[in-house]
Amino acid sequence: MIGDRDRLAATPAHDVALDCIEAGIEAATPQCVLRESLSVEGDVLTVADTDYDLTAYDSVIVLGGGKAADLVGRELERTLEGYLDRGLIVSTKPVATDIVETTAGSHPIPDEDSLDGARRVFQRARDLGEGTLVLAPITGGGSALLALPTGDITLVDLQETTEELIESGASIREINAVRKHCSAIKGGGLARAAAPATVVGLLFSDVIGGDPGVIASGPTAPDETTYADALDILDRYDVSVPETVRDHLAAGAAGQREETPATPETLAHVTNHVLADTWTALSAAREVAADAGYDPLVLSSRVRGEATEAALSQLAIAEECAATGTPVEPPAVLLSGGETTVTVTGNGDGGPNLEFALRVAVEQPERIVCASVDTDGEDGGTEIAGAIVDGETLDNPQRGRAALVENDALPVLEDSEAVIETGPTGTNVNDLRAFVIEE
Repeated sequence: MIGDRDRLAATPAHDVALDCIEAGIEAATPQCVLRESLSVEGDVLTVADTDYDLTAYDSVIVLGGGKAADLVGRELERTLEGYLDRGLIVSTKPVATDIVETTAGSHPIPDEDSLDGARRVFQRARDLGEGTLVLAPITGGGSALLALPTGDITLVDLQETTEELIESGASIREINAVRKHCSAIKGGGLARAAAPATVVGLLFSDVIGGDPGVIASGPTAPDETTYADALDILDRYDVSVPETVRDHLAAGAAGQREETPATPETLAHVTNHVLADTWTALSAAREVAADAGYDPLVLSSRVRGEATEAALSQLAIAEECAATGTPVEPPAVLLSGGETTVTVTGNGDGGPNLEFALRVAVEQPERIVCASVDTDGEDGGTEIAGAIVDGETLDNPQRGRAALVENDALPVLEDSEAVIETGPTGTNVNDLRAFVIEE
């Protein structure tokens, strides 16, 4: 999975860190997750702990989107052979499928293909009747891939708004609150269009806490946020958006536009199942660390805030372990997940995990190796998953500090031969980090 792995595994500690990363990503792939959580016996489909009698439906279709949604669709074809009729999924680089049609869109900024795919998914949902069972794969990246602006908002408006929000430092929950109120398909819009069909959301969470209303901006989930919340987020982060977007949100806040579905009762025909999240990856990584003879400790699956600040906090814990054996005695592995952010002030290349790793490397820690990746294989706007660093990664720590100021972590880490490349991993369950502390 990790390119040039032998070179990156320079020491046993590096090897363990990479093992943890690979195990975590693999455990969260649709192939592994669905074979554990979805099955068909007789004519009964079981999703997690819920049964669906397939004979009660005239047709079974698949509608959804996200970076891993195409792989979910392919697994559904395998599991539901003979029951599945048709489907449509929007993903970034769709895999080959037999029954479910797949189409490509853009991430993290939506494009014309995202718009076309979302429009087609939405239209197919509107044509359904009560006798249809809709299986809806919704995974990280769906917010950009299912782009269907509403009202007078154009695709260009949505692109500009998305870019400004991403660079503002707002959390994904806040970003998606705005997106939901600019879209016809998000914030429960897809599920509402599919009524009265039965909708089963198959969710892979890339958001802290696994809230179905936030994952991919919640196409199949109730939305507790409001137009007023969206306006407040724009103001709080001083986000400049096109006038059409602000006018649309202001009209909604004034009661001139219908709010997104706010309660489960409004989507009573929908059941959402969160099948994988950050804990899926962390649990697998923890097991690998233990098998390698290290004492594993999960710090948190909900790390958020500025990437560089989170890096210093977690490095401090790792240094405490190395110095005093607290909170865990070396050899040990500290694991964490979540979704850190970067408030962009420079004009460089990088992402939260690259900045996290570079901040650790700048401190030149002793006896500590740190690997930090985005589990989808693409950190920020790069095609790099993240990086693995230690106290000897940087020949010139001052260059690293300057790069952080310019949000230009990628060139420094590339020059230090520390970047981790996986290519598209087929999953997306937030960031995954491992600190390995040697004896």
